[in-house]
Amino acid sequence: MSFQTGVLIDLAVSVRPDDVSGSSAEYPDRMSAMEGRLQSQEDEITLLKSSLADALRRLHLHDQLIPLLKQQLIAGPHNYSKMCLHILLCHFSVLSLSRARRNSEKAAKDNQDKTKKRLEKKAASSTNLLTRSPSLESEGVIIDLFLILSLAGQSIKMFIRGRPITMYVPSNIQNYDDLKMEPPVEKLELDWVYGYRGRDCRANLYMLSSGEAVYFIACVVVLYHINNRTQRHYRKHTDCSVTITAHQLNSVDRLRCPLQPYVHIWDSSTLTTLQQIGLGTFERGVGSVAFSFADAGAFLCVIDDSNEHMLSVWDCAKGTKHAEVKSTNEAVFAVEFNPSDSSNIITCGKSHVYFWTLSAGSLTKKQGIFGKYKKPKFIQCFVFSLTGDVLTGDSEGNILTWGKSPGDVKTLGKGAKETFQIMRQTRAHDGSVFTLCMLHGGALLSGGGKDRKIIRWSADLAPERECEIPEMFGAVRCIADVDGEEVLVGTTRNAILRGTFSDGFVAILQGHVDEMWGLATHPSQDVFLTCGHDRLVCVWNTEEHKLDWCTTLEEYGLCADFCPNGDVVSVGLSTGRWLVLDLKTKEVVSDYTDGNEQLSVMRYSPGQNGSFLAVGSHDNFIYIYTVTESGRRYSRYGKCNGHSSFITHLDWSKDGKYIMSNSGDYEILYWDIAGGCKLLRNRYESKDREWASYTCVLGFHVMGVWLEGSDGTDINALCRSHSERMVAVADDFCKVHLFQYPCPKPKAPNHSYEGHGSHVTNVRFTHCDSHLLSMGGKDTCILQWRVKRGGMGDGSGDRQHHAALTSTSSLEP
Repeated sequence: MSFQTGVLIDLAVSVRPDDVSGSSAEYPDRMSAMEGRLQSQEDEITLLKSSLADALRRLHLHDQLIPLLKQQLIAGPHNYSKMCLHILLCHFSVLSLSRARRNSEKAAKDNQDKTKKRLEKKAASSTNLLTRSPSLESEGVIIDLFLILSLAGQSIKMFIRGRPITMYVPSNIQNYDDLKMEPPVEKLELDWVYGYRGRDCRANLYMLSSGEAVYFIACVVVLYHINNRTQRHYRKHTDCSVTITAHQLNSVDRLRCPLQPYVHIWDSSTLTTLQQIGLGTFERGVGSVAFSFADAGAFLCVIDDSNEHMLSVWDCAKGTKHAEVKSTNEAVFAVEFNPSDSSNIITCGKSHVYFWTLSAGSLTKKQGIFGKYKKPKFIQCFVFSLTGDVLTGDSEGNILTWGKSPGDVKTLGKGAKETFQIMRQTRAHDGSVFTLCMLHGGALLSGGGKDRKIIRWSADLAPERECEIPEMFGAVRCIADVDGEEVLVGTTRNAILRGTFSDGFVAILQGHVDEMWGLATHPSQDVFLTCGHDRLVCVWNTEEHKLDWCTTLEEYGLCADFCPNGDVVSVGLSTGRWLVLDLKTKEVVSDYTDGNEQLSVMRYSPGQNGSFLAVGSHDNFIYIYTVTESGRRYSRYGKCNGHSSFITHLDWSKDGKYIMSNSGDYEILYWDIAGGCKLLRNRYESKDREWASYTCVLGFHVMGVWLEGSDGTDINALCRSHSERMVAVADDFCKVHLFQYPCPKPKAPNHSYEGHGSHVTNVRFTHCDSHLLSMGGKDTCILQWRVKRGGMGDGSGDRQHHAALTSTSSLEP
């Protein structure tokens, strides 16, 4: 069905994870409380483990410092004593540990306390405290590394979940306090949306007379011109859309929002919002909506997600409520006005069809009578025939024709009212009838779930033609008429197909169907790769806005990285296994396994072919491989052992000799790979090291991306641009942020962007920094942002600034 004018509607709603029958609100609350307690306990365990690991590293480091302290004391005891005394009196504390700690923990603690008191007493009375180097050694006194290093430079502490994390200030920053943070000159503009949401919602695809298909994904309503292959976007949303309906080019989205749900009415030509309806009225969210037809969309009918599924009718022009009534405690899947009479409304859902009458500001209902026919568990959809009959599709695979019957005077007596009964039952599909679409000439299209068939029916419901959707696309979710012959088909595996019964159907749009985490951009081409829990590995073209190819793996992928030569890509899986795929042949050229836990990060060292590949695992290890034969052959080189929690992020130094890594307990560790995968216990020595990439979420150069009091899981990923001028951040609150790089000071100003409807799991810049890719988790959406460099000229001004600075459902049953 196509329409002529241009008004669209959105619904911003909040959705609870209730079942379709509208269960009690107590269950989610109890579950939430239990999850909170469990998370708190896990946090305490993680913090204890990380603190223990940090203490062990300090003890080892102190033992290594004894010879260094002795040499410095002998070389200049007088100057060194003054230096250490100044530290003791002004800034820091002395940690003393006796050799007895190796034999008895209690003896070590007692000796430490006595030594500390003795030192404090001497420090207050004499400036010659530390001139006696022999006694210093004999007492086992070891000055904390932090005391010594702070003489040469500054250090900053940040806290995550109560754990202090020390960041060392690079040498080229003379005064950290004087650094001025500015938002980046660059900004982002939404360029393209990859994906379609058909997996878990209905009524989600319409064809407009402008030649645009209207559908949604995440928080974006997409208007996609199917011939010109262009997109426009309506983005006044705060969370995922889950339903859409249309009248006269009117489109409605249902959105989840943590605040009060409401309805947007907007113009499809200008994408401007015309009206907001129902703020503070709808409970939990909005499940179904519909425009009236007979009066050109003057009224809007809304069913919310409360236990009673309140049915309300609104005046669209005034934004006022016209009528409201309790609907049912059962799930409601669809609502529509009678196209010839706006006083008649129909709803359907779990085991029911209701016929409503609107009169004098009140709503009354009559229940459809199934009579001799088996009552189906679910009535999934319905349409109005040209004769005024109501046709419903149900979970039994039948199309039921409903009509009015006069009151049975013999049985019910004089004054018996008319009823709505089944006039005819037509067997249509094996499994559920998910959608019905009425064509202009009176023919009907039905879409099946289990059998994946599309059937064309004549006006008297005689089957005329049928076709079957390929299994890879899933079941038929929604059908939209293009011109009477050509149709669009939305599927349960998040694809949109275009075609006819004669020529067949081809996919014009495909997307992931489950949570995504893996994202990698090609080092020299306009290509990127994604992988996720649906076991799909997809390669996309950012210039042509299309899916180049897709393959299915045995396990789901969580991380990926392109070899620097661009010929192959490594994909880390959920079982500790990782694969190397050839981009041209799509074949697996290497297959390895490290441990039996999921892999979280793959990263090649810099260089033409990448001499090494680092594989970060949830077993707390980083596995290092040498790379030969242009990325097609790998040999185990070593293993980085030292993290006390799972690896989350890692980066290589520009010379390819060192690695910086983050873990689940918020550690920052450095590794000497060229020296045999050794842990660099003196983190201060890495403060001036330059990194080929910057994806670690913890580090001095990105401290400013964290908000004060942040949870350690608030930021899922970040990525520095290749120009090293900006850093993009993916947070746990559906947002993408753009910061200046470096941003080492708290509360750094930034640009924030909305569009995702779930936690943003990853971000990556394309090879030339022309675009940024962001990936949603459960919203199965990929957003392509254009990086706008307006007012920057050739960028030289920004490079100078950089140099000076461095000196975030209605489920189908």
